[in-house]
Amino acid sequence: MTHPVLEKNAVVRGLCPHDCPDTCALLTTVENGRALKVQGNPAHKHTDGVLCTKVSRYTERTYSAKRLLQPLKRSGPKGSGQFVPVSWEEAIQDIASKLKAIASENPESVLPYSYGGTMGWVQSESMASRFFHKLGASLLDRTICASAGGEGLVYTLGGKFGMQTEFFSESKLIVIWGSNSITSNIHFWRRAQEAKRNGAKIICIDPRMSETAEKCHVHLAIQPGTDAALALAVMRELVVNDWLDHDYIEKYTLGWSALRERAMTWTLQRAAEVCGIDEALIRELAKDWGTTQKAAIRLNYGMQRVKGGANAVRAVACLPALTGAWRDRAGGLLLSSSSNFKVNKVDLHRPDLLGSRRPRTLNMSTLGNDLNQIASAEWGPQVKALLVYNSNPVAIAPQSGKVVQGFAREDLFTVVMEHFQTDTADYADYVLPATTQLEHWDVQGSYGHTDVLLNKPAIEPVGQAKSNSEIFRLLAKEMGYTEPCFLEDDVSLCRTAVGSEVDFDALLAKGFVSLKVPEAPFANGEFPTPSGRCEFVSDRLAAQGLDPLPNHIPNYEVPAAGDLYPLAMISPPARNFLNSSFVNVESLRAIEKEPLVEISAVDALARGIATGDTVKVFNDRGEYHCKADVSSRARPGVVNGLGIWWRKMGLNGTNVNEVTSQLLTDLGRAPVFYDCQVEVALLKKA
Repeated sequence: MTHPVLEKNAVVRGLCPHDCPDTCALLTTVENGRALKVQGNPAHKHTDGVLCTKVSRYTERTYSAKRLLQPLKRSGPKGSGQFVPVSWEEAIQDIASKLKAIASENPESVLPYSYGGTMGWVQSESMASRFFHKLGASLLDRTICASAGGEGLVYTLGGKFGMQTEFFSESKLIVIWGSNSITSNIHFWRRAQEAKRNGAKIICIDPRMSETAEKCHVHLAIQPGTDAALALAVMRELVVNDWLDHDYIEKYTLGWSALRERAMTWTLQRAAEVCGIDEALIRELAKDWGTTQKAAIRLNYGMQRVKGGANAVRAVACLPALTGAWRDRAGGLLLSSSSNFKVNKVDLHRPDLLGSRRPRTLNMSTLGNDLNQIASAEWGPQVKALLVYNSNPVAIAPQSGKVVQGFAREDLFTVVMEHFQTDTADYADYVLPATTQLEHWDVQGSYGHTDVLLNKPAIEPVGQAKSNSEIFRLLAKEMGYTEPCFLEDDVSLCRTAVGSEVDFDALLAKGFVSLKVPEAPFANGEFPTPSGRCEFVSDRLAAQGLDPLPNHIPNYEVPAAGDLYPLAMISPPARNFLNSSFVNVESLRAIEKEPLVEISAVDALARGIATGDTVKVFNDRGEYHCKADVSSRARPGVVNGLGIWWRKMGLNGTNVNEVTSQLLTDLGRAPVFYDCQVEVALLKKA
């Protein structure tokens, strides 16, 4: 594929590809073929010309002196980061040769590993999926972020649907549940601030006193993993005080009598003890929810990263139906809007290339175990080749000590497509330089609004960088794959992705197209569940032998007095990073300064720790060293390990995921990053 001829001087429409619900529309100013600045597109009502600090500095990332600009081949031990430059021809030939040899024994020995480094439909899983389907490689269960919450919504509402973000500005009560919106969802936060100016009450539910929580009227600093208990106690108060919309419940819900019976066991006293907050706060939350018209919940994914995460989402998702909040466009709930997008995955991913083969599926959240698993009849072949793109698993996967152990295997052939020399790239046999968003075509939806956006390349690829799609085209050709689908260019792939759902010519002309969705999606019921109702009771779960009702499921690791590891730990992202992205942008790293653990004054005093001291955070899985911040942001008994720093930038070459586990959630097979027991000990005084 040849790259299109680009204008040397232009303002080019694009989109932000990062794992954020806002999916902003971008304008990139180009002069003499060089991108000078990246701004939000004011014509896009959701972006409104505003970008976060991270993406507004995108040119710094694109033109970084540390950007990978040519293919590299390992020349030293795995993990050493020692490489020599090679040509694209040599790299592609050698990679294809090794993949052919491994696949000739068993193609399931090859594993792709990717996630949200780009959320674009073309540069994520289009040509890549075609390649791995043709090869017959193991499939990847992409669970690392949102699958528990997503399944919780599917079993309750019927899909990932909800309110439109712009209507939160009309709400009179907004409950921000499990989200630091200022950091992770700034355009929703702008709507919430507008509602606040118009008299709305804003409540935040989060174990951490986040930047968002401190700007809300009320903060409920619950214990990690107790969200379902809180929701059930709210339900009980709705019943006791008759703050219910009986008509809505009768017409549009399923299983209220059973849910009511369960909720009635959750007294204020019981929930307060489990959640670790005052009864009065729960009572006030229930009264606000039950007596306020235009009441809305902005749910996010922090709350579902525990053992009972999907059940917690189910419980919270029941609340709008109990009070009829869905009747108004400014009421209801939003976790994700992604089910609105009808991506043409069959033609984009081409699963037909598998033929009659049915490869195994490996869970990306248990990569540490999977890479260290030997061949067996039950397991299948050992993973012998790993192709990583749009991800940095050595930094972001749980229990990273085991992940590193797997990547260090001399018999594991690893290819990494990257912009920078990440922790994962250090362990690669080949590192292939990938394009950034300013250098390729893509198209994308959102999980925070309902617009489809198009990304046009603003500049020619820097150095020898190639798009993910082009890299997989080259590999397919070298492997001898002759199907016409491997010749499809990126513009055509964009058209394929949107199918007939979106006017592609309008996308080309404007840069974005809004889907036609109802303003109040469930005002008259019409839930996309099997019953057509909001399902408090799920027959689908019952058919699997699972509890059909939402319930509070305690964390795997609940610290108690006298425990070896007496502190709970959550690991929310640092404000200026997005998971492990942007950690290498020097101006952003300068703001964050260094890896930190926030610890309450009570817990710090008991350990002789002061702000600025060097500490170790540890458990049976490992330890990482960082600086302590004695802070009111941490509630007693809970520490906040702000992440996700690259391991190589850690004080002892590790990061917060050294201590997280590979255990999985109740539904969705997702990781439990915020379900983690640790101890913190002083290493060195400041």
